[in-house]
Amino acid sequence: MAGAPAYSMMIDPKPHSRAPPPPSPGFKMTTGDVGILKSTLLPSFSLYSGLSVAAYAVAQSTDRLEIKDWLWPSAQVLNAWLTAIGRPMYETGITFPDAWRGLTWSEKLLISGVTVWGTRLFARIVSRSLARGKDDPRYEAQKKEKGFWKTALFKIFLPEAAFLSFISLPITVPYSMGDTTLSVSTNTLSTVRALGVGLFSAGFALEIMADTQLELHLNEREDLCRYGVWSLVRHPNYLGDTLVHISFLLMNITDSFNPIVLLGPLANYLFLRLVGGDKKTEESQEKRYQQQDTHKYEQLCNWRGEKNSFWPSLKDLTNPWALAVVGCGLIGVVAEEIVRSSLTMR
Repeated sequence: MAGAPAYSMMIDPKPHSRAPPPPSPGFKMTTGDVGILKSTLLPSFSLYSGLSVAAYAVAQSTDRLEIKDWLWPSAQVLNAWLTAIGRPMYETGITFPDAWRGLTWSEKLLISGVTVWGTRLFARIVSRSLARGKDDPRYEAQKKEKGFWKTALFKIFLPEAAFLSFISLPITVPYSMGDTTLSVSTNTLSTVRALGVGLFSAGFALEIMADTQLELHLNEREDLCRYGVWSLVRHPNYLGDTLVHISFLLMNITDSFNPIVLLGPLANYLFLRLVGGDKKTEESQEKRYQQQDTHKYEQLCNWRGEKNSFWPSLKDLTNPWALAVVGCGLIGVVAEEIVRSSLTMR
């Protein structure tokens, strides 16, 4: 439409102080550029594998396999900041404030979301680990396998580093690309950004609610927690994590989008469902409850027949706790709009 402001100025104004990309061919790329492997996956895997080796050494020396879980959120936050801020500072010689000002609004939203999500999850994992004083019950049976620590680096730590490399694509690729490859209207991009912010807010709130309600329950009772957001699905914390990672994908669409970032939330979902999430958790619970607590085992069996492990049913969408989660998402959208508008008006 004639006279309408351009998308880059309407939604994600790119500051004039943004440093120009260096001549290195790996710093900016097109969708089909094979350099994406060199510029995103390989650096991520190098970072994660190095951190995994260090985590393995600590885990083996302390006999605490759960040390690898400390790495999961913290490594993603570190990778996001190194890619978005550290890399341009190193390659172009700009200062931290200039590197931050050079990010678009969507890029700032993305790295802020990753930081808030990862920091909270890291604090939760570490505090729970220190309070417990021993390894996570899910890992005790694994460690009893013959020669466990001799093969754990290659069977557990490095494979998880590979998964993280793919999961991190939405938080590394946008800082290594040019402008968006999608040709859609400004209104559509605004809607997508709002959906991304809403999903992040809802997923983040769901994780907090799930962890808080479970901790309060365990302090008062010894049976399974099946109220609050735990009345929606058997593993609301994993559902919240999935919503957060989908939101990272949506934030990509509003700025520098490359189809390869679709692998991020997909890899995260597959890991949570098939590798280290609800499947492993319930396998461990079933074995322990059968041997130690028949009441909990009966509860778990009945619960499986009533609730899905990951996705709520249609009737659960009217559950007050589902409405509370949706409400948190809407609050996030409104808050982001207010902050963005106030900063734009300055």
